[in-house]
Amino acid sequence: MSENVLPEREVRFDGGVPDIHRPYAAADDRYQHLAYRRSGRSGLLLPPLSLGLWWNFGDNRPFDAQREIIRHAFDRGITHFDLANNYGPPHGSAETNFGRAMREDLRPYRSELVVSTKAGWPHWPGPYGDRGSRKYLVDSLNESLERLSTDYVDIFYSHRPDPSTPLEETIGTLDQIARSGKALYVGISSYSAEETRAAHAIAVRLGTPLVIHQPKVNILDRWVEGGLLDAVEETGLGVIAFSPLQQGLLTGKFLQDRYAAHTTKRFTFDAATLPDETLAQVHALHELAVARGQTLAQMSLAWLLREPRITSVLIGASSVAQLDENLGAVENTRFSAEELAAIDAIAPA
Repeated sequence: MSENVLPEREVRFDGGVPDIHRPYAAADDRYQHLAYRRSGRSGLLLPPLSLGLWWNFGDNRPFDAQREIIRHAFDRGITHFDLANNYGPPHGSAETNFGRAMREDLRPYRSELVVSTKAGWPHWPGPYGDRGSRKYLVDSLNESLERLSTDYVDIFYSHRPDPSTPLEETIGTLDQIARSGKALYVGISSYSAEETRAAHAIAVRLGTPLVIHQPKVNILDRWVEGGLLDAVEETGLGVIAFSPLQQGLLTGKFLQDRYAAHTTKRFTFDAATLPDETLAQVHALHELAVARGQTLAQMSLAWLLREPRITSVLIGASSVAQLDENLGAVENTRFSAEELAAIDAIAPA
């Protein structure tokens, strides 16, 4: 083959832009990039990095840009795509857009995908569009399946605990959903250690064990070390971490210009108004990452992946380049005792 001719699956046009409108064929080497991890004591394997479609996959971004990221993620071995009924903006649009990608690109590979969604935050007006009632969870999942263009999801979550609904009702509904075949596995998100143990006990009694917990956790927000990691280890749940880069703060992109405002996902933070302590933490972590030969984002992801109780880490991506940078984190997840001690000194648990 001439060095100036690209293989067919890399055909390009307009000065090197991938032709994302041609029929999609997944990369033959897609399973040679990542080592998959078991979720707790279940049979479910997940990639170490999963793609979260929280903010960059709504109607605020062109579909072609989303499609390019989704295709590239699968080509690099990311088999898990994480959604929720309220992801967008507007609510539901991320599921609708992923459903289009499912119909147009991913349908032949459905059995190779883990598609997850959730319900628990406000989604539609009135008394039945929020929290953890049977009415809300069942109706929300039915709507999600229609938007996602699939008959089932692989994981369905209770997105947050609901103090106004008996836990037996919420977990009982997850059991019902799994038995109906509309979800293969069920899990919880943002539950405390005590709530996790209680939910697990109910699920075991009903016969549909929970397989995964999705908490927010990163170097600067280590609340899971206050008992949740012990709870998931006891109960046999896997963990998938969300917000691993603290809404962009741990990308360190603002470090060179403290007085510039930076927008990331749904949040705008002004480095000039960040507490001096936080800025000092980010600077120190950045220096440690450089010494490891990583970006701050890569080190932050690797720090989570070095914990054996964490199955996967959810990453967002606004471009293929950002996705590839994050994927670089898996190349070095080893930390010396001195490095871990330095991180503990910079950002205590």
